[in-house]
Amino acid sequence: MKYGVKSVSGVPGKAMIELGPVKDGSSPIEELMELTAQSLTRLEIKEHFNVIKEIGRGKYGRVLLVTHRCRGTPMALKVLPKASTQLKGFLREYCISLRLSSHPCIVGLFGIVFQSNEHYGFAQELVVGRDLFAIIKPRVGISECAVKRCAVQIASALEFIHRLGLVHRDIKPENVLLLDTQCRHVKLADFGLTQKRGTLIQFISSTLPYMAPELCAMVQENGQENPKAPPLSIQPSLDTWAFGVLLFCILTGFFPWESCTSADSFYEEFAEWRQDPGTTEIPTQWMRFTPVCMEMFARLLTPEPNDRSTADVVKGYIGKDWVRPKHANLLVGDRGGVSTMTPLSSPCRSSPVLQ
Repeated sequence: MKYGVKSVSGVPGKAMIELGPVKDGSSPIEELMELTAQSLTRLEIKEHFNVIKEIGRGKYGRVLLVTHRCRGTPMALKVLPKASTQLKGFLREYCISLRLSSHPCIVGLFGIVFQSNEHYGFAQELVVGRDLFAIIKPRVGISECAVKRCAVQIASALEFIHRLGLVHRDIKPENVLLLDTQCRHVKLADFGLTQKRGTLIQFISSTLPYMAPELCAMVQENGQENPKAPPLSIQPSLDTWAFGVLLFCILTGFFPWESCTSADSFYEEFAEWRQDPGTTEIPTQWMRFTPVCMEMFARLLTPEPNDRSTADVVKGYIGKDWVRPKHANLLVGDRGGVSTMTPLSSPCRSSPVLQ
């Protein structure tokens, strides 16, 4: 079981992101935030909940396994210290999570939100299981059947999120919770970075493997006073790209690259192939996939965001083979080359790559 705790001010680990204003006016989420702020209950955690244990911790808060003292209901209580949490950011995460919780592939909420003397908090559905990252075998991945089951459910959740005018912004295996080990039922979690479509990103301080090229272009170098690119409007295409990277990771046990920049040779090879797939040889690390699977990846991982497909495009490929039989769970390509990509292994959890 894993519950991540992200910054509610837009700072995922070391990859700080500075946000600007939204293009247009208020939204239903903002109206719900205002109403929630007016009725925010004050209570002390131990007076209303039996704290069983801590099940998640991050720089910005904790997630506790608790039972309700009156009803005995088990739940996951997400608590963030007031000293380092802005009320507006906390309300945004709660209201977005509440708005999305009706979807069967998104973690549910109990509608319990409060403040104590030292914390803000809200109660989530308790998912008794592990996250998707925990079942990925480094250098191997997970079975194609399980990947497809995950893909359909995550795509459905993203379609729902995007239809409501929101962008998750943190799609990765750690934020997909499993209700069973075969991925028959998964739930998307952690909406601490979710924003309204059209919110502007001014700059980022570092890159992560799941970030799209247009987002990586926003990185601000050390000592640089002004961003090198104009503000970037947050769009669902950012989630689509991250979803494509996630699928590669769980199929192979590797990241396809460390960042979508010219300094990353693995990304550069893929970008060259994507620009001219007819005459450019497929990079070695992608050779395990069937032509139809590469067609799917090409649609999800289109460098130009306006040409990028929506996440639900994967549904049209579920009935087709994704991995070549002789390359299932292997790294060796058709030319005999062995990939030297960064593996998804436990030491990477504390590296900037997986923060």
